[in-house]
Amino acid sequence: MCGICGEIRHSGQPALAALGRVNDAMQARGPDAAGFYVQGGIALGHRRLSILDLSSAAQQPMIDAALGLGIAFNGCIYNFRELRTELQAKGYRFFSDGDTEVILKAYHAWGKGCVQRFKGMFAFALWERDSGRLLLARDRLGIKPLYYTEGPGFFRFASSLPALLAGGDVDTSLDRTALHHYFSFHAAVPAPRTILKGVKKLEPATLLTIEPDGTQHRERYWQFNVGEQRPTDRAMSHEEWSDAVLDAMTAAVDRRRVADVPVGVLLSGGLDSSLLVALLSKLGHEDIRTFSIGFDAVGEHSGDEFRYSDIIARTFGTNHEQIRIGGDRALEALPHAIAAMSEPMVSHDTVAFYLLSSEVAKRVKVVQSGQGADEVFGGYSWYPGFLSANDPVQQYQNAYFDWKHSDLQRLLAPDLLGDDVSLELVDRFFADHGGAAVDKVLQIDTEIMMVDDPVKRVDNMTMAFGLEARVPFLDHEVVELAARMPAELKVKNGGKHILKEAARRCVPAEVIDRPKGYFPVPSLRYLRGPFLDYVRDVLGDDKARTRGLYQREFIDHMLQNPEAEMSPKGHSRLWQAALLEAWLQTHGI
Repeated sequence: MCGICGEIRHSGQPALAALGRVNDAMQARGPDAAGFYVQGGIALGHRRLSILDLSSAAQQPMIDAALGLGIAFNGCIYNFRELRTELQAKGYRFFSDGDTEVILKAYHAWGKGCVQRFKGMFAFALWERDSGRLLLARDRLGIKPLYYTEGPGFFRFASSLPALLAGGDVDTSLDRTALHHYFSFHAAVPAPRTILKGVKKLEPATLLTIEPDGTQHRERYWQFNVGEQRPTDRAMSHEEWSDAVLDAMTAAVDRRRVADVPVGVLLSGGLDSSLLVALLSKLGHEDIRTFSIGFDAVGEHSGDEFRYSDIIARTFGTNHEQIRIGGDRALEALPHAIAAMSEPMVSHDTVAFYLLSSEVAKRVKVVQSGQGADEVFGGYSWYPGFLSANDPVQQYQNAYFDWKHSDLQRLLAPDLLGDDVSLELVDRFFADHGGAAVDKVLQIDTEIMMVDDPVKRVDNMTMAFGLEARVPFLDHEVVELAARMPAELKVKNGGKHILKEAARRCVPAEVIDRPKGYFPVPSLRYLRGPFLDYVRDVLGDDKARTRGLYQREFIDHMLQNPEAEMSPKGHSRLWQAALLEAWLQTHGI
């Protein structure tokens, strides 16, 4: 797990001073070491977080002179040892013991198709010395980020958007389409767009080849189709599906144990993270370290779920820590959490992950986390309604959109609002994907919304402290299995039905059958006291008034009535507007 950056110049030398600033801006992602490699028109940079092969032999950028290849790599290839054995049988010799060199040898042996063999999370830049070609790759579910910007004669990339800003030469004007998506999709801006016109992000499961003359070729190397079954799937019984889920999840958790440092678990007390702990115990993992966080309550809304996480800790005898956070500390951390965001993220639990990561990183370097289960296994409350949807596009808008187009007409300055591009995106996506309405919804949520909301959030907040988060529910074999499963098995009985049934073999029933919870930060759901003061300061700042992003009359209305404007899912629209402005101010935009 690391930060990577680089630049390719179509003529002349890379801007090394700018790239140095980019690399320095990612120090938190890789606090253990830094490196550069420059030759001709290519420069690669790297920040290292030592997880596998802690020796200097695994330093990056890694150059294999014999093969004429170089790489800057972020992530982890969980099956690297099996691939290494296969490559050794082909005659390849290794000078290191980690996964980075395996990527180099795999590329030499199998070409771009090597990514099909990788089980893991990754973003890497691989350089061919003799051709001058650069290959950028991102994992199937977009777990590891990769941003890029282009200018006259150059292409520059990095693991975070703020790092690219540090390098300069970036068009920081707002992308109107991305702005619409931000407010519609709970701050998720689908790739390749970002909120800034001058910065793009590589799509998940995508390879981008850049030739020395600047020519680009983009190809998608993996696709899953929710609702598309194999002939043998149709004959599977409920029990057989449950067996398959448990087997796939056990393999996914087992893969993510590979490390030369201890591995812990972020334990929320919900089904998803509890299952990870249970499976680690089943696998015989020794000294399971678990971590839970809790906040002050606001009115009737609890700020912790310690009751349930304690049950799991006792049941499996984990080395458990409760991390209690007072409201003052959450407020103090808020600007720092915003600074750690590669893109503005509105979810209340972002600051919770930031604070949890700050403490967990003092104990371990690697954790497993339960993100992705709701999208993959149909856990959200609005999914069952799509089993009989007559107009799935409109129904999706009603259930998911934080702001409809008519709402944005009240909020955004008129020159920043064009067509209803978010509804059009959903309409196109659903039209392009066959099958039942519920399958279309599960597809868009897993393929797009999940990647640019919960997945990105966990990566950004954990890596702000050099903590590697691994997400077994996003193992691509788990995702493929869930995609083939009949929708009813996922969404019935309150959601995640088949996952719950599989978990009953190893997780206490009182955790499985509890009411669905969320990572709670009540003070951001209901803006009151000092949190409301913070929002007033952000939106009243001269920078905000000069920017003119919002219609002032509507902002004043929300400030006077903070709980009057809530999204269909109960999120504060005032907070969403303030968070975007705070992010822009924080990053000097």
